[in-house]
Amino acid sequence: MKDAILTVQNKKALLVDVLIHSKGKSRDNTNSLDELSLLAETAGAIVVGRASQNREKPGNAWYVGKGKAEELAGLARETGAEFVIFDNDLSPAQIRNLEEAVGVSVIDRAELILAIFGTHARTTQAKLQLELAQLEYNLPRLKHLWGHLSRLAGGVRAMRGPGEKQLEVDRRLAFNRITTLKRELKKIQARREKEVATRSEDFTVALVGYTNAGKSTLMNCLTGLDQMVENKLFSTLDTKTHIWEFASGQKVLLSDTVGFIRNLPHNLVESFHATLEEVRQADLLLHIVDVSSQDAESQINAVNTVLDEIDCGNKDIIIVLNKIDRADRIEVEILRRKFPEAVVISALKALGIEELEERLEKIISARQMVLTVKVPMENGRLLAYLHQHGIILDKTATDSYYKIRLRIGRRDLFKAKELGLTVKKTATKAPRHKELRRDRVSE
Repeated sequence: MKDAILTVQNKKALLVDVLIHSKGKSRDNTNSLDELSLLAETAGAIVVGRASQNREKPGNAWYVGKGKAEELAGLARETGAEFVIFDNDLSPAQIRNLEEAVGVSVIDRAELILAIFGTHARTTQAKLQLELAQLEYNLPRLKHLWGHLSRLAGGVRAMRGPGEKQLEVDRRLAFNRITTLKRELKKIQARREKEVATRSEDFTVALVGYTNAGKSTLMNCLTGLDQMVENKLFSTLDTKTHIWEFASGQKVLLSDTVGFIRNLPHNLVESFHATLEEVRQADLLLHIVDVSSQDAESQINAVNTVLDEIDCGNKDIIIVLNKIDRADRIEVEILRRKFPEAVVISALKALGIEELEERLEKIISARQMVLTVKVPMENGRLLAYLHQHGIILDKTATDSYYKIRLRIGRRDLFKAKELGLTVKKTATKAPRHKELRRDRVSE
């Protein structure tokens, strides 16, 4: 079977992008090929050439037209390409036909992304998730892999050929392994859900965004970490959670997650549900956008598409326009007008962090209630809890108790009641802030 973690490292690759358009409309291929080039280089390939084509619809045989397939064969010979990488999802038959026409191996966008994930998977969970995605990707391609052996047995009474027998064996093995992997990942997800549930007393924030938007750099900036940051796609596969303490003393739990990308293989999204549990359970999402990218608007929509796939489309989200130190001022201003409630920052230069913290504090305060309570002086655990999890607005002492006016979240209030708090007066919850609206850009 063709190895799903395709080894492309140090091998020459020819990039191809086919843009399918309708009603005579087209768009520039350059941005798509630039991203494909970064994907290929992240996988370790050496890009030696590019080609593109605009079509009304994909060709059934080669996805491209026959003339373009012949042109690609010539380009592969001229450049010495060992692979042709398509920025499209190809069927098994199209891959087979292209390999025969071009004379070198052909892979599509989904297989390239799987190859990249394969090089970055470190933990047991990430490896299991990746293996599941690879098996589901390769399952419909098994027939192509053994088709050359299917006619070896002849005669009217002949049994099925060796290829058909091997296909049946491989399918059974693949289905059995998929079942096992899904069972193991379901257990991991159940454990992850319990882990996330234990943090219910804390306000949780998850960083989401297009891959290479600067999420890990922002994580370092906000938490004081010094984890390695690479200028590569999908450098973070496993969720990391740390405490983010504001200048005011307010604390939240901040999680860095795997980056998204347009046309992310669906089976990969499904496989990584356990990893994305932090996103699903977060109180708020910070959608990090690389404003220095020419494709910033389409990247925003690509992230929103993935969020919809994991049932997070209606979560509270703040758009954070990052990398302003590298962006054109005019482009930044255009995005600010389209997203007037966005926060503008540079994670690398620590610019705009104060404004980001202020915005978060307003949102957290809006979800809290103002209480006036009496706490017995001997209840030290309750006093410590209120100081740690609430914001003390006023505090006076009598002979036997403290009279405290404070702001506290509903979940923290529930825990405080377990410690003996008696609530005398509460304020109504503030309305949802308008900046938590999720915007989409029309393409």
